[in-house]
Amino acid sequence: MRIYTRSGDKGLTSLVYGKRVPKNHLRVEAYGTCDEANSAIGLALSLLDGEDWDGKKAFADQMHKVQTILFHVGSELSTPKDKEVSWKLKQKHIDQMEKQIDEWDKELEPLKNFILPSGHSASSALHTARTVVRRAERMAVGLEDELENSLVLSYLNRLSDFLFVAARYVNKKLGGEELTLKVDV
Repeated sequence: MRIYTRSGDKGLTSLVYGKRVPKNHLRVEAYGTCDEANSAIGLALSLLDGEDWDGKKAFADQMHKVQTILFHVGSELSTPKDKEVSWKLKQKHIDQMEKQIDEWDKELEPLKNFILPSGHSASSALHTARTVVRRAERMAVGLEDELENSLVLSYLNRLSDFLFVAARYVNKKLGGEELTLKVDV
């Protein structure tokens, strides 16, 4: 199978089920932004290649699961209203993320100030992924009336929380320094 199809050479792309839309359509922007976030998560994981800590494999497995679900969220965003995808986001996916957030958060110092993306490079990459997810969420809100599965918005909202705590967790495990906001700049 060839990678290129030439079908998008005039600025159109296909949604699931074949509907053609401009490449700058909000739906395309939303699922494309999910793809961008997924790439940032992958970058963060690659920055952990030379690192080792107790629980690293479980962390990487959890991140891989999140990447897979995020890919499926992109599928839901690329599916026109009144159509369904074969894989569906469920409440259990959000619940599992919340459970993981709570487990990691138990190991972290409580926040007393806002923190800046900082510390280990993987942590900063996870903060980047978090901000990209926030952008995907803002775009998805614009599609709210057209979404077949309302859990997409909840998942993206929770995913940004998950990535924030994951970034802090990586810093904790690898000794990365969290920089706090300076009040007197």
